[in-house]
Amino acid sequence: MGGRIDIRALAAKLSASSGIAAKADIGTVAASLGLAGQPVAVGDDCAALPDGDGYLLFAIEGFINEFVAADPWFAGWCGVMVNISDVAAMGGRPLAVVDAVWANGEAGVAPVLEGMRAAASTFGVPVVGGHTNIRTDRGQLSVAILGRAKKLLTSFDAKPGDVLIAAIDHRGRYREPFSNWEAATDAPPARLRGDLEILPEIAEAGLAFAAKDISQGGIVGTAIMLAECSRVGIDIDVAAIPLPDGVVLERWLATFPSFGYLISTAPEKADAVILRFAARNISAAVIGNVKAGSEVAITDGADRVVIRDHAETPLLQLGRREDAA
Repeated sequence: MGGRIDIRALAAKLSASSGIAAKADIGTVAASLGLAGQPVAVGDDCAALPDGDGYLLFAIEGFINEFVAADPWFAGWCGVMVNISDVAAMGGRPLAVVDAVWANGEAGVAPVLEGMRAAASTFGVPVVGGHTNIRTDRGQLSVAILGRAKKLLTSFDAKPGDVLIAAIDHRGRYREPFSNWEAATDAPPARLRGDLEILPEIAEAGLAFAAKDISQGGIVGTAIMLAECSRVGIDIDVAAIPLPDGVVLERWLATFPSFGYLISTAPEKADAVILRFAARNISAAVIGNVKAGSEVAITDGADRVVIRDHAETPLLQLGRREDAA
């Protein structure tokens, strides 16, 4: 990693991360809608709706205007891709997506739609409708998805004593100027579809019960959300995190990867989980431990610094019905 890690400086930067701060808005909006305590748990990558012998998975993603304006084709691609990742994170398989798109005329909307169409074709997930407004001067995009799971991986089932695994596809590059690690647009479609089967297979084999898609909060921000939803603490060993060639730790911890998941599982099952990813040439390693308590901290083996105590400073303020009382 190129020398000693300044753990305190790293912690200070992570604590001030805009990607983590933005997640607090979720709790504010959810409180206004009165979502806490309802039968369907809110705060996971998807809403899991019991359906027969499994679950329907329902989720939506929206994109910041600056991203849509700067890279409209990739925004369209991501509209499909990140929703599929949310479904996979919960042990599910995607069924279909719908979109809502705003743009200035046909020329303005064309690259967004081309990106969506390319991703839908690559991942084999159809776009089945949506909402269109191409008579506005500001481009925006949101995409919703429906999926299905036989067995769930959730944000609510990490347990003290578990280990935390990070599984991230390193075969990519940054899509500048944003911290998006892009490892999908030029990958073979068959490989991408096969990679997305790993999480459902882990769930169905009973190798894990908790997982979360790494979002724009990065590894640490995602760990905070997982810890808060599960009412646990997490210590992350930054020296144990595998890095792609030429990427520094500070940026990697704040990166939004195109394929990246945190998985919480019992120590005796960790090797089997890691092997599922290794068999498909995806980097996976134990990077931390789940503990009793409410602190999410980083450590380098010598020093330990708390990034957030979610009991003192909640991020999402969400949980299962029995937790929300």
